[in-house]
Amino acid sequence: MRFNIEAVKAIYFFEMARLRRTLLQSVISPVISTSLYFIVFGAAIGGRIQEIEGVSYGAFITPGLIMLTLLTQCVGNGSFGIYFPKFTGTIYELLSSPVSMTEIVLGYVGAAATKGMLIGVIILATAALFVDLSILHPLMVLVFFVLTAVSFSMFGFIIGIWARDFEQLNLIPMLVLPPLVFLGGSFYSISMLPPFWQVVSHFNPVFYLISGFRWSFFGIADVNPLVSVAMIVGFLAICMALLAWIFRTGYRLRN
Repeated sequence: MRFNIEAVKAIYFFEMARLRRTLLQSVISPVISTSLYFIVFGAAIGGRIQEIEGVSYGAFITPGLIMLTLLTQCVGNGSFGIYFPKFTGTIYELLSSPVSMTEIVLGYVGAAATKGMLIGVIILATAALFVDLSILHPLMVLVFFVLTAVSFSMFGFIIGIWARDFEQLNLIPMLVLPPLVFLGGSFYSISMLPPFWQVVSHFNPVFYLISGFRWSFFGIADVNPLVSVAMIVGFLAICMALLAWIFRTGYRLRN
């Protein structure tokens, strides 16, 4: 069966249309939240910590704030996009249509990743209003940005298939991801932690994303940037394998 680009475009643009309908929630809310982070943390902590490894504190926390927004938006959009057809029962129309697994995933995950990256760029522009930013490795910023958006949109897509109700749908985006981001070095360098907690931080997968993303901006990192790239690529491969198994077995799709 040949690749059905029209099916991918139909799913993609249908999902992108929701961004216009939820502009206040999708765009304005993250911008206000990011501004408050800069105001609160800049006043409360920035006055005590002037610089970290030669970078002003306000600029240092910018990659972590972008990652926080990017992860939550991609997971949220990816999960809701596929959960809503399950909730309404229209998923069966999609599964019975001549659309392959690859085309379904490309449409939903592509839209979720696009929305996440658009909001991430807006957050970056918002941050530039508060701090002076420099980007030493723009290509690597793009690499981390795209890989993170795609992999976590795919992760959200898996959550949307797994969730049986709205409580499960919001469980990971609301209760798991934010603590992982906050404890992943968003507002500090792990070199500032006691040795035991430095070791614990290395078991947090989000830590590698923030470290690599920060290196792309300022050339400083808690771990080798290649390790960060390997971690996100490995996570993407795991998500792809899980999706292949889900569509092959029909897990929580056919019943």
